[in-house]
Amino acid sequence: MARNDTLADDPQGGAQEHFRALERLYAQAPINQLFQSRLEIPEAGTARILFAVDERYYHAAGAVHGTSYFKMLDDAAFYAANSLVSDRFILTTAFNLLFTKPLKSGPVTAEGRWVSGKRRVFVADARLIDSEGDEIARGTGTFMRSHIPLASLPGYKKDD
Repeated sequence: MARNDTLADDPQGGAQEHFRALERLYAQAPINQLFQSRLEIPEAGTARILFAVDERYYHAAGAVHGTSYFKMLDDAAFYAANSLVSDRFILTTAFNLLFTKPLKSGPVTAEGRWVSGKRRVFVADARLIDSEGDEIARGTGTFMRSHIPLASLPGYKKDD
């Protein structure tokens, strides 16, 4: 692909390979050693992350701390957007979130989807779903293409 091309412009060309590489990149990120989670990218512009949260993530009042909500929402929206960009790592430039329900221990699914942008700036949103199927939080982020080649990052290449 030419510089600044996205998978939104060429959804068949190497998309599955790119999605699996992003999944490996996610799994190898040091921060993700702190969270029991797994990224799935089923198609361009969509990401799903399965998390398991427990008391390690609680604040003093006995529910999951907001930093965990942010991480789950940001990751899902980020990977939905980066699934469209095959040459560069993107960066979060802004993120807004809305808490709708306290979260206790258990499985949580973060669902991210690309909303707009194809070249330099991308908008994606995400929502958190608890084990009862209720939405517990929602967020929207703005992401920007960086100068960091994806291929230079540990885990992105298949042989890492």
